[in-house]
Amino acid sequence: MNEFVTYQSEENYAVITINNGKANAISHEVIAGLNLSLDKAEQENKIVILTGTAGIFSGGFDLKVMTKSPESAIELVTKGSKLSLRMLSYPKPIILACNGHAIAKGAFLLLSVDYRIGIEGDFKIGLNEVLIGMTMHNAGIAIAKARLSEVYMNRSVVNAEIFNPKDAIKAGFLDMIVPESHLMPTAIKVAQMFSKLNKKAHAETKLKVRQQHLADLENAILQDAQNSISLDT
Repeated sequence: MNEFVTYQSEENYAVITINNGKANAISHEVIAGLNLSLDKAEQENKIVILTGTAGIFSGGFDLKVMTKSPESAIELVTKGSKLSLRMLSYPKPIILACNGHAIAKGAFLLLSVDYRIGIEGDFKIGLNEVLIGMTMHNAGIAIAKARLSEVYMNRSVVNAEIFNPKDAIKAGFLDMIVPESHLMPTAIKVAQMFSKLNKKAHAETKLKVRQQHLADLENAILQDAQNSISLDT
């Protein structure tokens, strides 16, 4: 789709890969590439497997953009929140094959898909916004509230607790973990399982289940657009 996001079409699924430097940062270009890739997968009627690069799915938003100005931060966060809204309401199943670390927006993307597979190892998964001096945005709270239990919601959002992959399952960021060599084969197996679902029933049921959460997220995005977002480091 662009130099930061690639799209590979297979028979029953499409693999979308983020490749943006050491941290695999979520930038304007990455979000644009993801949206274009989701457009294409929807047109091709394909289940989506979203993944990153060896050792890291994503370290979060591009800090160069986030620290440039409050307006710059708001623009990027708003685009990222709208991406999560789109993914949570996307008509096809989305599987996330998490290659390792998933921090901040990387972890929020884990909370924005239908099935999450991580890998075994010394990796960090969680929401570090409060840790780095960023008051959690309303959309982030809405996404976390929809997908995490109340206990882990507080531990993750308020206390910025970071989890290893095993504990990330308990927290609600992952559904399962596998050895690194099994990551993509497992994601493909899950895609094959999802291919047996009735597509119309899946899309309509997803919207029914998430109706209130999606409405809350839409309202949160509007609130964030009116507020200042900055990093106090």
